[in-house]
Amino acid sequence: MRKKWYAFFGYLCLSSSLFVGSAVAAELRLGLITPPSHQWSISAQALAQEVQEKTQGELRVRVYPSGQLGNEAQMLQQLQSGALDMAFLVAGEIANRRPNYAALFAPYLVDTPQQVSQLLQGETATAMLQELNSLGLVGLGYGMAGMRQILMRAAINDGTDLKGKKIRTIPIEPELDFWRKVGAAPTPMPLPALYDAFANGQIDGMQIDFEGAWNVKYIDHAKTVLHSSHMMLPMVAVASAKKWQTLSETQQKLLQEIVAKHLEQIILAYEKIDQDYLDQIQTTGVSILKVDRAFFGESIENWYQVWRTKSPTLKALEQEAAQIKAQTP
Repeated sequence: MRKKWYAFFGYLCLSSSLFVGSAVAAELRLGLITPPSHQWSISAQALAQEVQEKTQGELRVRVYPSGQLGNEAQMLQQLQSGALDMAFLVAGEIANRRPNYAALFAPYLVDTPQQVSQLLQGETATAMLQELNSLGLVGLGYGMAGMRQILMRAAINDGTDLKGKKIRTIPIEPELDFWRKVGAAPTPMPLPALYDAFANGQIDGMQIDFEGAWNVKYIDHAKTVLHSSHMMLPMVAVASAKKWQTLSETQQKLLQEIVAKHLEQIILAYEKIDQDYLDQIQTTGVSILKVDRAFFGESIENWYQVWRTKSPTLKALEQEAAQIKAQTP
């Protein structure tokens, strides 16, 4: 009897270890650089909860915000090696490797989150996701942060006041080139260093959305907000191709559907998010100057003349964007 019990106990232990191994294999790690309070992180957590509920725990997503797994370049390398399963990446990291993605940073391509949503779900942007396969990634869709605004430490009256000013940017060529053509001095720096650099005057200004301007308190050191909405900050949701191949077709389809749903919600949420944070910024007494394309003079058209050649998808995106704007009430 005792031998039978030991044999049965051994069988239970073996079964348990197999189950645990299966559970670990079905856990996906999702990395992103935004803090827990940011909409990307909030949506990632909601995504993770929905995946767990709809698979009854068979598939789990564990979210790592705030760059816990490294910066975006490091996370991209981890995705390619299979050490990281999923990520929300600013599309700039992709643009550094695939010129077509530079087109997503075109100034005044679209004006509102609703227009962004339509453009990023359009034919050209959707086709661009296939390019990610050559990087060892599976493209799951696009999100965005708020429309880009400009915070300055000094008073700004017109576009010429930006000349020579150090503007913090992300280190991607289309954005750097935009600011060079404006006449400013683009100054790439990592996000964690930005607050101190702005506070102590190492930089004169930054591109940022209203959400970041308020939540990280950059606004405390600003004298002027240029309400420009001059650019979107696109995000690409990706999976490691190595990990993706280990999932069943049913799991892949479910993940694609859930991710697509939450990405669209991220984009559309920014209409309200942008307005809510603008309302709060207006209570500070900081000067808010609403500007449009004309504010930047010839620099916008000069940028397009260069990047229509460098980024072959730009012309197609321009055409789609023009149609979307024409249909917007």
